[in-house]
Amino acid sequence: MFKIYDISMTIQDGMQVYKNKDEKKPVIRNVQNFSNAKAYESRIDIDVHCGTHVDAPLHMLENGDTIESIGLDQLVGHARVLDLTHLQDSIGREDLEPFGLQRGDWVLFKTRNSSSEEFDFEFVFLNETGAEYLIELGVKGVGTDGLGIERAQPNYTTHRPLFQNDIIIVEGLRLKEVEQGTYFMVIAPLKLTGIEAAPARAFLIGS
Repeated sequence: MFKIYDISMTIQDGMQVYKNKDEKKPVIRNVQNFSNAKAYESRIDIDVHCGTHVDAPLHMLENGDTIESIGLDQLVGHARVLDLTHLQDSIGREDLEPFGLQRGDWVLFKTRNSSSEEFDFEFVFLNETGAEYLIELGVKGVGTDGLGIERAQPNYTTHRPLFQNDIIIVEGLRLKEVEQGTYFMVIAPLKLTGIEAAPARAFLIGS
C-alpha cells in the first residue's frame, strides 16, 4: 500500500511569503456569487515565486532559459529526502557528504523551515560550499523547504552556479510529515511560458 505526501504550500490569504513583503502576498477575491449570478467564481493575483514553485535560470541569469524549458520528465522520478532538521543556519558540503549522494540524484532538504508557517528571516539555506558539492556530484535537481535556496549571499553564489550547471531549483516545499528516505516525486508547475518561475503542486509517493 502506498501513501501520498502533499509537500506543497497552500495558497491562501495570510500565508508566509518571502520577507513578508506585501507585494508578494496572493490576492484571492470573489468576482461573482449566487447573490448576483448563477455561478460562483473567484480570481487570484499571485507572484510566480509564491508558495511552492520552480525557478528557471532566467530568475538569476541574464538571457537564461525560461520556465517552459524545464520539462515534466525532469520533475518526475525518484528523489531523496535528507533530514537536516538539526541544522540551525545553513547546509554545507560537510552536511551533505555523509548521505552518499550520486550523480543524477534529486535531493530534497527537510530542515527546521518545515516546522513553521511563519516566515523566518533566519531560515536554513544552501550555502556556497553545499552548492559546489552538488555541482561536483552532478545532481539533477534540488528542492528546499525554505522560500529561498539562499538567504543573503553576495552575488547569488548558490542560485547562479546551480543554474549554470543545469540543476533545477524548487523552493517552498513542506516536508514536516515526511521521513528521510527515497520517494517517487511529482512536481507539476503551472504551464506558463516566457517567464522565470511557476507555482507548482508537489507530492511524494512512498510506502
